[in-house]
Amino acid sequence: MAEKLQEHIYIIPLRDTRRAPRWKRSNAAIKDIKKYLAKHMKSDEVKLDKSINEKVWDRGSTKPPSKIRVRAMKMEDGQIQAELAEES
Repeated sequence: MAEKLQEHIYIIPLRDTRRAPRWKRSNAAIKDIKKYLAKHMKSDEVKLDKSINEKVWDRGSTKPPSKIRVRAMKMEDGQIQAELAEES
């Protein structure tokens, strides 16, 4: 298993998903999360944990959360692994 190089916690705004049709907003939110992490951690290979997907889709496809808190780790091979950050 590859070792971590960097670890960051990001609060990702998802308000811009309102540009998508109502029934596609959660799909757009997942794409926005991947795009945000790829830009800020400078890598194109992003893997999201199941917990992020469940949080975004919790209220259905039309009402994703307005923001999400994510812990992102960049591995030696350049892959980014993201999981939901614990609220404390």
